[in-house]
Amino acid sequence: MANPEKKETHELRKTIHCIKVGIAMTLVSLYYYTNPWSNINSQGAAMWAVMTVVVVFEFTVGGCLYKGLNRAVATLIAGCLALGIHWIASLSGDRFEPVILGLSVFVLASIATFYRFVTFIKVWFDYGVTIFILTFSLIAVSGYKQDTLFTLAQQRLYNIGIGIFICLLVCVLICPVWAGEDLHLLIIWNMEKLANSLEGCIAEYFKEGGVLLAVDEDQEAIIQRSEGYKHILSSKPSEDSLAILARWEPGHGCYGFRHPWNQYLKIGAAMRLCAYCLESLAGCIDSQTQVPESMKRHLSEACIKLSTNSSRILKELAKCIKFMKKSKYIDLLIRDQNNAVKELDRALRSLPPMEAMENFGCVSLLEGRVLITAASLLIEISARIIGVVEAVNLLAEQACFKPAKDQVEDEGMISSKTSFVVTLGPQAIRTIEEA
Repeated sequence: MANPEKKETHELRKTIHCIKVGIAMTLVSLYYYTNPWSNINSQGAAMWAVMTVVVVFEFTVGGCLYKGLNRAVATLIAGCLALGIHWIASLSGDRFEPVILGLSVFVLASIATFYRFVTFIKVWFDYGVTIFILTFSLIAVSGYKQDTLFTLAQQRLYNIGIGIFICLLVCVLICPVWAGEDLHLLIIWNMEKLANSLEGCIAEYFKEGGVLLAVDEDQEAIIQRSEGYKHILSSKPSEDSLAILARWEPGHGCYGFRHPWNQYLKIGAAMRLCAYCLESLAGCIDSQTQVPESMKRHLSEACIKLSTNSSRILKELAKCIKFMKKSKYIDLLIRDQNNAVKELDRALRSLPPMEAMENFGCVSLLEGRVLITAASLLIEISARIIGVVEAVNLLAEQACFKPAKDQVEDEGMISSKTSFVVTLGPQAIRTIEEA
């Protein structure tokens, strides 16, 4: 189930974006209404500024910069090439001029289209190459047998520049939406979803088996929480798109220049490895194969402990990324997870042999294969979580996360103080507070 608060925020951002587009269109229109210089332009020159606002204005600052810079550079290069080729064609006479212009359009359009298939160009400059083909062809065709081609190209470049400037001005100054910040929050949200899903799947499975859990939740809430991993499986296109746009953005807030956005993609990939394994685990849990309750009870404590410890690691990593601050709890949590893995491994090894499986309520070990597979997948997930830890640690180094305070010592001081208060009683509490 989607978070109502998150959905409301998204709707508000869409509303603000619509208003920003209206403001940009109004500003570019008012500029041509009130600027006397626009009266001497050729008919329809302002169309290029209006069209630029429509096609360049994007939801994020990175998207607007990507399209704006691509359009500006592509228009400038295409305009200069068109003027140069038109000048060369005009020197060849009326007979060869259309041949040279047509051949140049064919060659440049073919070469530019070929480069659109190159991965690097397609990712970073696909829109610019498209604008290059369009601008060069339009100037080459519309400038045929015209003496005012230089003026035409100058007016077109000027109007496109006005449109790009207004887009960037409105997009950056009025409630900017940063693609980098969205990617940062998306990774945090996915990590929390993964942690809740892991805990929820195990809680749902053993609660259905009649095992009493420490988690005090109703069945519907557990099921909703356990399905959150599905969003992670389909989030790769969003992560890739946001990372590309984030690289176009200047430094802002706590994200400096050349912030390691690629590392966020590696964290997302590591989380998807966990989510794929969690999907298999959910398939085992949803299986219709009946598992003896006595066998479930034998492994329940170790499975619940391991899932809880793994979930705590993911939540602590999400907290580290959220506040961009290192944490000393990670080593302690990993140690607890390793201990939980050993306990689950011992529980699996302590299962009775085939001849004694009747004591667990089944005829053969095959009837308990679903539970054993689920426990094995849980161990595999805990191993893959270490990959997420390594990716986050690398991000902390590259992004220069703030060093953590001595949280271990603080925790020890709090524990000592609590024990001292409990030992001495209410009188000690009043004495400490007065001190």
